[in-house]
Amino acid sequence: MSGKKRKFVNRLNDLSNKEWLLFQKSWLIHNPPPRCRDVLVHPAKFPETLIQEFIEFFTKRGQLVLDPMAGTGSALIAAMRCGRASIGIELSPKYARIAEQLIAAEREQLEAEGEVLPAQLICADARDLADLDVPEVDYCITSPPYWDMLRRRGFETQATRRESEELDVTYSDDERDVGNIDDYQTFLDKLADIYARVADRLRDRAYLTIIVKNVKKGGTIYPLAWDLARRVGEVLTLKDEKIWCQDDQRLAPYGMGNAWVSNTMHHYCLNFRKERQAKGKGQ
Repeated sequence: MSGKKRKFVNRLNDLSNKEWLLFQKSWLIHNPPPRCRDVLVHPAKFPETLIQEFIEFFTKRGQLVLDPMAGTGSALIAAMRCGRASIGIELSPKYARIAEQLIAAEREQLEAEGEVLPAQLICADARDLADLDVPEVDYCITSPPYWDMLRRRGFETQATRRESEELDVTYSDDERDVGNIDDYQTFLDKLADIYARVADRLRDRAYLTIIVKNVKKGGTIYPLAWDLARRVGEVLTLKDEKIWCQDDQRLAPYGMGNAWVSNTMHHYCLNFRKERQAKGKGQ
């Protein structure tokens, strides 16, 4: 029997051993740079800098990334910057137009440095994923609406945004928008259905990352992250969570002198994998 050690092969990503190890820490602090004016209109944009870290860990260069709730295209832009192809689905024509403009500007800038892989934005309902001719993808990263919290007048920065006529307070008034569903269980069912459809498009052993928060409403906490972990875990294997901490947010004296009410400054990044035997339920 040969005493030679089997050569290490990194089948998941292109990172060095040190970079791999650093990403495995179960929490991170990420305070994104200020948003440019074109995307300030969107009430809950996620930073490309954060998304790029996840894409670089869960894929290799040249692979295909999906975001079924693309917003203004953060995931697609992050994918372009690290040499991945991408597809985004966005329900709102307004945000889809903004995303296409930002993607075009990013492509023009990156093409000066070399080849840029395709980034396709589709204006459609993610529940129609099976009918959109989306190929098998190598990774999905996305963040859903945090229930209908954007419709609550006191939600985080809502008061400031209401003072501006240019900044959206909600995603849309579209009845298909899951962010407009006021019943929690119905909202959860709709989200779980969308992610089951995503599972059908993932190749075997590919990962899905969902960035989400638990939410407080009417004095009650709704464990959205934990409920999604359980529901999506019915079609994909929940592998772990990574907690994104934000330490640049202003503190508010909720419940001071009377009751415990936290300043919630973290998100759960839930990481699922499609095992070879797993089957999606989206058909």
